[in-house]
Amino acid sequence: MESFFNAVSAVVVLFALMAVGYFLGVLGWMTPAEKKFVSRYVVNIAVPLNCVIGLLNNFSHDSLVEAGWLILTAMAGILSTLAISALAATALRLPRKRWGVFTAMAGTSNTLFIGLPLTTQLFGEVSLPFMMTYYLSSAIWTQSLVVLIIEHSGTAAPKGLRPWEVVKDVFTKPPIVGVLTGVLLLALDLRPPELVMQFAGYISDTVVPLALMYCGFIIYEVGLRNLRFLPGIPTMLVIRLILSPLICLGMCTLMGVTG
Repeated sequence: MESFFNAVSAVVVLFALMAVGYFLGVLGWMTPAEKKFVSRYVVNIAVPLNCVIGLLNNFSHDSLVEAGWLILTAMAGILSTLAISALAATALRLPRKRWGVFTAMAGTSNTLFIGLPLTTQLFGEVSLPFMMTYYLSSAIWTQSLVVLIIEHSGTAAPKGLRPWEVVKDVFTKPPIVGVLTGVLLLALDLRPPELVMQFAGYISDTVVPLALMYCGFIIYEVGLRNLRFLPGIPTMLVIRLILSPLICLGMCTLMGVTG
């Protein structure tokens, strides 16, 4: 019961932080200009440092093999969820322009702005390596297969990215660069000076509150009255919130991932 109440209190804190962002929008203290700044700061500065700190504090040189298995496990789980999402979109007979978006939203997750605050609030910093390896796996599929799925169901002409352009797009994203930097430091068995770690820690601590306030402002922009269940959304929620975790659990069991 203590664990249950800890989880409930963590979720209440998350909603409270989102409410701050919502009311910042209501009061006019946060506008699209501030939203743009928060997004850029979190994704390009705070999250990369967060990745480095999380990996260095919770992984070791000897546990790098585990990180490789985590990435393969996550990639297999996400691919399976995408396949189920595509079949569900076809079974629901969604219009072509919604087929790709449904598949993408049911098959992948918002790992940074929702996943990062949620996991750190519920499980602490120890969850960061697991979350960031999942994010790396998700980014690989999102920037390749998911982009093609959305383009296929869209009305605009496909961009036709070459394989090397997809690889470059994935591995030059600041959060991914942060993950790779952390992995490289672990592989070389190096650790930055404590002054650098302390600085990175202060910046890293801003990720959770700012990311959630950003999400709260997005809800304000959309408008509570506009949050309604369109056809297919209930099925999407079942896939995303029930089937996806079960698939992830199954893949972890199959691949021998524990923790």
